[in-house]
Amino acid sequence: MPPYRLQALLDIRARAKEEAEQAFSAAVKALEKEKAEQKRLEEELAQRKAERKQKVDAYLQQVMAKGAGINGLNMMNRFEERLKDEEAQLALEIERQKEAVKVAERQVEQRRREMAEAAKELKAIEKHKENWAKQIRAERQAKEELNQEEIGNTLFLMRQRK
Repeated sequence: MPPYRLQALLDIRARAKEEAEQAFSAAVKALEKEKAEQKRLEEELAQRKAERKQKVDAYLQQVMAKGAGINGLNMMNRFEERLKDEEAQLALEIERQKEAVKVAERQVEQRRREMAEAAKELKAIEKHKENWAKQIRAERQAKEELNQEEIGNTLFLMRQRK
């Protein structure tokens, strides 16, 4: 059988499909990493809120034990505000992380489409190769049958002459 004239294209499409699959896999891993980071930040925020409540309660108990002065309450309020500010910063980080997760999800979807397109292109060239091989086999078979017929006719004519 003669070499397939589009073999180079077939190889290119196969490599493109493999690369698309690897890119998709990397995008899925990146998405999982972003989701894990978002979950970690959300857990940290919940933990900080609980800690703030505990620290404020402990500080209030300490101030009440020493005797409640306006200065002690002001310090407690400043302390609580500072903790709330830290929580607000963490909440902003969580929002940025949510956006990063959305970007990663869009990237995964894009890679999925690219992978499907590469697979479709590879399948098309493979189908072309199959059809080409069938055509070559049919041509060979027809040529073989023609040769057999010629041999048969030649033998027949030789017998007729004798």
